[in-house]
Amino acid sequence: MRQPAVAGRFYPADAGELRRTIEACFAHPLGPGHVPERGSSRRLRAVLAPHAGYMASGPIAAHAFSEILKDGLPEAYVIIGPDHYGIPYDMAMCSEPYVTPLGICDTHREISERLAKLIPDSPASHRLDHSVEVEIPFLQYIDPDPHVVTVILSRQDISSARFLADAVREATEGIDTLVIASSDLCHYIPDGEEKRLDSKFLECVRDCDVNGIYRRIHEDGLSVCGFGPIAAAIMATGSEHGSILAHNNSWDTLHYDENAVVGYAAASFV
Repeated sequence: MRQPAVAGRFYPADAGELRRTIEACFAHPLGPGHVPERGSSRRLRAVLAPHAGYMASGPIAAHAFSEILKDGLPEAYVIIGPDHYGIPYDMAMCSEPYVTPLGICDTHREISERLAKLIPDSPASHRLDHSVEVEIPFLQYIDPDPHVVTVILSRQDISSARFLADAVREATEGIDTLVIASSDLCHYIPDGEEKRLDSKFLECVRDCDVNGIYRRIHEDGLSVCGFGPIAAAIMATGSEHGSILAHNNSWDTLHYDENAVVGYAAASFV
C-alpha cells in the first residue's frame, strides 16, 4: 500500500485532528461555509482542487469537495496531479491503495487494470509526491468508501495531456467516474500580480479552453504547477463549461509574505 508521505506536515497525522481540520476548512471564511447534504444529480464530470498544506489551501479545496458532495458521489475517482520529484516516466499511475490517517482508500480495480495497459503503473513514482495524496483525506471525509485511480503527470505539454486524457477516457468507459485535477496556481509572486495573472488563466479554465490554457502558460510565463492535469481532466471528460468556485492565495489564508504568494483555485466542470 502507498503510505502517507506528508501526513504531519501538509495535514494532521492524527485521524481526529485531521477530521476537525477538514471541518474547519469547510467552515473557514474563505471556504464554502458548511458541509452540504449529499445530492444525487451527478452532473459533474471533473473538479480542480489545490494541493498545498491545508492551512494554506484547504479552505479553497473545500469548495471543490463541497460541489462533489452536493452533486452526488460517483462510482470512481481518477485523481491527476503533477510530478514534483522528477519521475522516470511521462506519467505514471499507482495501482496500490493510498493510506491516510483516515484509513485505506481503495483502488478501483477495473479502471486500474484497464489504465495499466495504457500507461506505466509505478507505485514507486508516487511514494514522495503530495499532489495526489492531499486530495485523498478530503475524499474520505465526504465519501465513506471512495475508490480511486491516481496518476502523476510529469510531461505537461499538450500532447502528453491529450494522451493521458484519451487513456483515462478509455479506461473509465461505462463507469460513473469523476476526475479530480490537482494544481496550485502561480508561485512566489506579489499578491496583486498573482490575482491578475491567475484570473486571466482561470478564464481559460472556466471556458474549458485547453489551447488558451497553454497560451496563457507560455505567453505569461506562469508557474502553475498542474496545468497539464487541468487540461487532461477537461479533455478526458469532454467538459464544455466550468465554474470557478474560489480563487485566493497564501496571503489571503496565511497572511504571510504578501510579496511571495502561491495562488489556489477550485473549479467544477460539467
